[in-house]
Amino acid sequence: PGMGVFGGGAGAGFNPFDIFNSFFGGGGGGGFSSFFSGDDEPAGQRGSNIRVRVKVSLADVVYGVEKHIKIKKYVACPHCNGTGAKDGTELERCPKCQGRGRIVKQMRTIFGMAQTETVCPDCHGSGKHIKTRCQHCNGEGIVMGEETIDVKIPAGVADGMQLNLNNYGNAGRHGGGNGDLYVLIEEEKQDQFIRQDNTLIYSLLLDFPTAALGGEVEIPLVEGTHKFKIEPGTQPNTQIKLQGKGLPSLDRYGRNGSKGDLIVNIGVYVPEKLDDSEKKILTDLKSHKNFSTTPSLFDKFRQKVKKMFSE
Repeated sequence: PGMGVFGGGAGAGFNPFDIFNSFFGGGGGGGFSSFFSGDDEPAGQRGSNIRVRVKVSLADVVYGVEKHIKIKKYVACPHCNGTGAKDGTELERCPKCQGRGRIVKQMRTIFGMAQTETVCPDCHGSGKHIKTRCQHCNGEGIVMGEETIDVKIPAGVADGMQLNLNNYGNAGRHGGGNGDLYVLIEEEKQDQFIRQDNTLIYSLLLDFPTAALGGEVEIPLVEGTHKFKIEPGTQPNTQIKLQGKGLPSLDRYGRNGSKGDLIVNIGVYVPEKLDDSEKKILTDLKSHKNFSTTPSLFDKFRQKVKKMFSE
């Protein structure tokens, strides 16, 4: 189905004839502005909009996905083809407005006699009259039904975005046209990554030997894994950027841009409990010069932390 990306209802614009309607009366298509409107408006009342929530995974965000959504909604009555007339018979011309859909009234105002045109109260502007109502929909032209809609969700969507599918909402009375379907995106909860726009953040906890000696580590991606090298002497709070391993971006027109990055935040695990042999090893290490926190090493660490928070 055709859709606009990230919808929301647009507010109604300023109507220059509103000030005249306040004097010459008539809401719902009547009043002064009715002289300037055409006669080709839909005969029935347009159906209401529907809003549904759809959950997506991070893999769906990366690659896009097609969801099959089953919706209970008003559909055109199959017995009268949405007309509201028994067996779908032809509608008669409304006797009150003679098929015009509007009636003309005269009223006295402070400016003298004025002529206004309002929607016909009998046919509600359709110009048609139902002689015998359809028993299945009581003349409304719509019944409650169910429809499965295939929704293509593009890559790069984010939690809270909304997709607009025109004419997939509730059917309107007496063939008045369908409303729209709003699909609200909801990301499934996951605890591996933190998402910031199209950037993913992953926390990697190293054991002390690997941080000190270096080595190869493996981390998860949205799908699959990725191996990379840890340099000897890697410090806690080091950040490693894996370019292009994040999520695709998506602009307001539904077009995909370049992928974001995956940022790896590195921490170093300090054991909470040690046995006697482990305590002895660490006690012996304290006497070696490279394990001593000399003033020069402390200054180096302080400068690094200062730089990190200033970026």
